[in-house]
Amino acid sequence: MPLSLNPQIHRIGLPGIRKFSNLLVNFPNAINLTIGQPDFAPPEAVKRAGIYALENNLTTYSVNAGLIELRKAVSTFLADKYQCQYDANTEILVTNGASQAIDSVLRTILQEGDEVILPAPIYAGYEPVISYCGAKTVYLDTTDTGFQPSATKLKELITPKTKAVIFNFPSNPTGATITPDQMDALAEVLKEEDIYIVSDEIYSENTFSGEHRSFGYYFELKDRLFLIHGLSKSHAMTGFRIGFLLADAPLIQEVVKVHSFNAICASVPSQYAAIEALTNCRDTPAIMNESYIRRRDYVYKRLKAMEIDVQLPTGAFYIFPSIKKFGLTSEEFAVRLLKEAGVGTIPGSVFTPYGEGYLRITYAYSDQELEEGMNRLERFIQTL
Repeated sequence: MPLSLNPQIHRIGLPGIRKFSNLLVNFPNAINLTIGQPDFAPPEAVKRAGIYALENNLTTYSVNAGLIELRKAVSTFLADKYQCQYDANTEILVTNGASQAIDSVLRTILQEGDEVILPAPIYAGYEPVISYCGAKTVYLDTTDTGFQPSATKLKELITPKTKAVIFNFPSNPTGATITPDQMDALAEVLKEEDIYIVSDEIYSENTFSGEHRSFGYYFELKDRLFLIHGLSKSHAMTGFRIGFLLADAPLIQEVVKVHSFNAICASVPSQYAAIEALTNCRDTPAIMNESYIRRRDYVYKRLKAMEIDVQLPTGAFYIFPSIKKFGLTSEEFAVRLLKEAGVGTIPGSVFTPYGEGYLRITYAYSDQELEEGMNRLERFIQTL
């Protein structure tokens, strides 16, 4: 008999974002607006901290949960910035990026037959993990509520099979944020329900309108909340692979088991760099946000001038215009835009079926690239 693989793996394709970004290898002159990666370098002090760790042989394993110095820095930062109270010794886990935190949490809580609610469109990295855990995804449509989850809709979707709901705000791919009033309404529903809350707040520092409110703000939800953060977006540290998971001590105790077998610990030189980022480089995100806001406004203005239906993002560094009026699927539109006009974007269908008819454009690129990308897009749509 032939050897078999886990059948759940056959149901999972390669990440749609990477599928399209990888296509650009064949189009060397294309403008790449695909990957959500800051075009800034990490702060010099952060790089020096990592170099110091290497030069002084701070390269052995840390404890599974991460350096206590870093966990203390995380605890202080989240308390100062978002009024989240988590004990550094028992309630914080340092992971290899936010993605590993997501994977470890879902593998800890999900069983065969469970249901997980996802507000959609949403980042494409959750559903495959839910699937290979044997659970089922239930989508909460946000396309008619400004890409913000309705508390009423959420309550209607919760069933005895619901194990968790996942939030990602500011949102990838839409750039939407949630107002404090909307957060209050969601919290009112969730505090009455016996389900886990996974809040991926990796873009919290990239909030352009108002102030980000964390689900960690609601103390009454703490016993069921998994709060995910990291430094990839806020400090341009994507390759350092540093994420943070914050949760009530009994929950962290269980997730550490998964983490200890699939990663042992996060990169130790990166952990030392992360301490510097959180203690002495807190102003870095605000500096980068000045550029993001200028770039957002430029792309938004150009799209509106092309008479494309689009919502102004209030966070992250993505914009999610509708391309429904052109009569093409989002994948057809993205492929043709790349092949015929030399602009790389991500079709909205990558971000659940509710993203169909949209296009994700990343504006974490230089002003020159964005201008040329918009010029090419404008010429392209004139041919449709």
